[in-house]
Amino acid sequence: MGTDQQLKRSCFKKHERRFSVTYPFQYILGEQRFVCLLVGITIACVVFNVIPSHSLPQKGLISAFDDSSIAVRRRVGYELNGGFGHLSAGGKIPLGLKSKSLRILVTGGAGFVGSHLVDRLINRGDSVIVIDNFFTGRKENLFHHFGNPRFELIRHDVVEPILLEVDQIYHLACPASPVHYKFNPVKTIKTNVMGTLNMLGLAKRVGARFLLTSTSEVYGDPLQHPQAETYWGNVNPIGVRSCYDEGKRTAETLTMDYHRGLNLEVRIARIFNTYGPRMCIDDGRVVSNFVAQALRKEPLTVYGDGKQTRSFQYVSDLVEGLMRLMEGDHVGPFNLGNPGEFTMLELAKVVQDTIDPNAQIEFRPNTEDDPHKRKPDISKAQRLLGWQPTVSLREGLPRMVNDFRQRIFGDDKDLTVTSIV
Repeated sequence: MGTDQQLKRSCFKKHERRFSVTYPFQYILGEQRFVCLLVGITIACVVFNVIPSHSLPQKGLISAFDDSSIAVRRRVGYELNGGFGHLSAGGKIPLGLKSKSLRILVTGGAGFVGSHLVDRLINRGDSVIVIDNFFTGRKENLFHHFGNPRFELIRHDVVEPILLEVDQIYHLACPASPVHYKFNPVKTIKTNVMGTLNMLGLAKRVGARFLLTSTSEVYGDPLQHPQAETYWGNVNPIGVRSCYDEGKRTAETLTMDYHRGLNLEVRIARIFNTYGPRMCIDDGRVVSNFVAQALRKEPLTVYGDGKQTRSFQYVSDLVEGLMRLMEGDHVGPFNLGNPGEFTMLELAKVVQDTIDPNAQIEFRPNTEDDPHKRKPDISKAQRLLGWQPTVSLREGLPRMVNDFRQRIFGDDKDLTVTSIV
């Protein structure tokens, strides 16, 4: 019996193996599944790491990935240079001295000012993405860029978020004429507040420099003349123009809060009355009104006594100022306008001299909350940006007239180039 138990124990005794360093490798090589896995991994490494670097072109198929990698390197540069708020951080590239093109977002880029800015950026060699909801913008303003691989147009409303990889953001999107912003005041203030928040959020996420185009309307009906950037304004918060005036004031506040609280690189421009080719023909602004009326042989409508004053800058001067501000070291705000001051009657006289000396003037009651005087103090921009306007009203107005004549009548007579490039 004892012998049987010993035999039974010996039958069920586990086979003892001595541990060896080579045993795991012997086991793996003995399993066909593991051998196939190792071979597959080796082939994948060869295909995805060795072959593309030699066979695929540097442009074309992989160009879509170049921009994102460049942007990542630039964001690292931002951090190494003291963070997104540091003055020497990315986005600041002197005009005309860029070694590599930037990827730039222009909101409202199909509009009057935006399309001229796009022209300059494309001409400089940058890649430009335009987003526009086409409420006041027109695709026709950008037709000449269609087919350009460095240009992209997206139909999008800035009140909705969007994620793009860019280096700089010029935020122009917002109706800028009384006819348009009074048509839908709630939409106007949403564009100024929610749209600005979305673009600031995008700038923060991707490490882009952000430029807000504000307005001289933040000064309201000013009690200080001319208006310097230190003037806080005299604005009616519940008037018919408040959706635009207060909307832009709020946008400035949000921009500075992101700068101070989140260390975001920002720039703020306060734009005064601007004119030039591609303005909407019937947008309610005084220069476009007078030019369209004179061309159509209609009376020039002057509201009030015509003694209100405005300052008018040509669009190419404004674009130059915006680009200098974006590439400079100073946050702002900066007044960008022509300090030449004209009453409405004086402006009407210039239009008469340019288009039709026999054009009649028709007086109508003044509109609500219409500012009595408006003239920028641009000493800060002259001193810190080296900027000042160079095109006079009598020089720039004929260029606008030629553009309006062609669009109203389809008449090519005396038509000159309407692009500022």
